[in-house]
Amino acid sequence: MHEIEWKISDEPVAYELALAEMEERVAAIHDGSARELVWLLEHPPLYTAGTSADSSDLRDPDRFPVHKAGRGGQYTYHGPGQRIAYVMLDLKKRNADIRAFVQDLEDWVIDVLAQYQIKGEKRDGRVGVWVDRGFREDKIAAIGVRVRRWVSFHGISINVDPNLSHYEGIVPCGIAEHGVTSLVDLGIPVSMAEFDVELKASFTKVFLENGDLGSLVSEAAPTPIRIPG
Repeated sequence: MHEIEWKISDEPVAYELALAEMEERVAAIHDGSARELVWLLEHPPLYTAGTSADSSDLRDPDRFPVHKAGRGGQYTYHGPGQRIAYVMLDLKKRNADIRAFVQDLEDWVIDVLAQYQIKGEKRDGRVGVWVDRGFREDKIAAIGVRVRRWVSFHGISINVDPNLSHYEGIVPCGIAEHGVTSLVDLGIPVSMAEFDVELKASFTKVFLENGDLGSLVSEAAPTPIRIPG
């Protein structure tokens, strides 16, 4: 049984540093010199452009920094109050099925939301997790992954309590006819620390118990980010 490391960064992490850290870790996981990793963090306000991003969906290019992400998907927003989970797993040790992995990520989010009596739902043709509010559907979690030599990176972002007006600078994920929401917007006040507890419990349920991915190891304190050089 291999161990999956669980890391939490308490302060917002610059996007470039997170990318560098992921690149280094993915290479180390592939060559067997590091454990798989689930990394929870927040970013300063920024927009990311996935490999399918349409420049016309960037409505306000001067509002926040824009980064090319290298992951699948289109434009999305990251910022304080949004829990990001970067998931670095060796998919070759499982069924080497990227589509099934994305579905597991969606199931993970849905199970977490269910702990707060929020019904998260999937939609055909729209990757991510949605909430039906009666008068419209709002996206509460985005999913964008990349796989290199069967090691995954990037992952999910769940809106806990971000500034939702920051989404106005883009067409989120290229979908203009739907909105965005958060746990707090839905009337569920929760701290990030409390939310992380549910994330870990649901990860164990969806990935470990159902998928036999191994054991989960938590660090006592966040690991400092090292700049490769």
